[in-house]
Amino acid sequence: MPTLAYFITPHGFGHAARACAVMAATQRRIPDLRWEIFTRTPAWFFAESLSGSYALHPIDTDVGLVQLDALRADLNATVERLAALLPFSAGRVEPLAAQVTALGCQAVLCDIAPLGIAVAQAAGVPSVLLENFTWVDIYAEYVEECPALLPYIEQMTDWFAAADYHIQTAPVCNPSANPTLTVPPVSRSPRTGRAEVRRLLAIPDDSPFLLITMGGVDFEHRYLERLAQFPDVHFVLPGNHSVMDAPPNVHLLSPRSGIYHPDIVAASDGVVGKIGYSTLAEVYAAGVPYGYVPRPRFRESDVLSAFVEKEMSGFAIDADELSDGRWIERVPDLLALSQRREVRVNGAEEIATFLERFC
Repeated sequence: MPTLAYFITPHGFGHAARACAVMAATQRRIPDLRWEIFTRTPAWFFAESLSGSYALHPIDTDVGLVQLDALRADLNATVERLAALLPFSAGRVEPLAAQVTALGCQAVLCDIAPLGIAVAQAAGVPSVLLENFTWVDIYAEYVEECPALLPYIEQMTDWFAAADYHIQTAPVCNPSANPTLTVPPVSRSPRTGRAEVRRLLAIPDDSPFLLITMGGVDFEHRYLERLAQFPDVHFVLPGNHSVMDAPPNVHLLSPRSGIYHPDIVAASDGVVGKIGYSTLAEVYAAGVPYGYVPRPRFRESDVLSAFVEKEMSGFAIDADELSDGRWIERVPDLLALSQRREVRVNGAEEIATFLERFC
């Protein structure tokens, strides 16, 4: 049985979403392919995204940025956790390399968790780095404020450079001079039609609805009552919600609602939320307008924002506007933007073609 390993950063759900798109596309080409997934991303996320053979190994693969909430990072906590991870010790790498070997993995993919590259090297199998940014790009923005990040930037620079293959997924934060492959945005594909998704959400076919998403990271939405000023517009908010009461046009969904997130994006008339790779890629594929919230000091944010302005319909919403609800006045503007529902090329298919060489 062909088998590949995937080491995925647990920072948010975006990297796991991109990895799931790649894994699903590859399994469509190679139905007997098995994935061995190493990450702390919760099991339910993979259960709802993958239908082929896989096993989940819950280990600490990466730190990323420790988040205070969806828009703010805790740099001191980030450094503390990095100190527990890096440099990679033989006691951490060698058992994982032995496990990868015992599982028969023919290559190791890494969605910006550099531990995967170290494990592949120790196991003597090829490593594939897949990214639109790395932590080197992100941490560099904070070095002046937090110089303690510098040694981890240096170590990660070396590990990312050690990957045997390097795939970049548009929009790319720091284009490589010589990538193995550069592909269009990578996104999970919808499975359920627009009418059925609206039925599941109890939204009439002729009513517009907006999806409000913070990329799987908790965020306190303090403006829910104000959404009632547009009673004919429905608002869908996935996530962990402490608020139980909301206007009748507001639909609060738990992370395990049973409704596949890419289906909600594709059935919507627009998306509002923190800009992040997987959200952007799924909105891009759906062709709906995007009211995006840039992330201050997150280097990827400027690149993603420029992509929206050039290739998509949408506009920026300031983080303060989102927090205090002023963005609600712009709901008619977002719904008035044109939709681009043409067929898009999904970069996951090109990556799947590349990965066939290891199987």
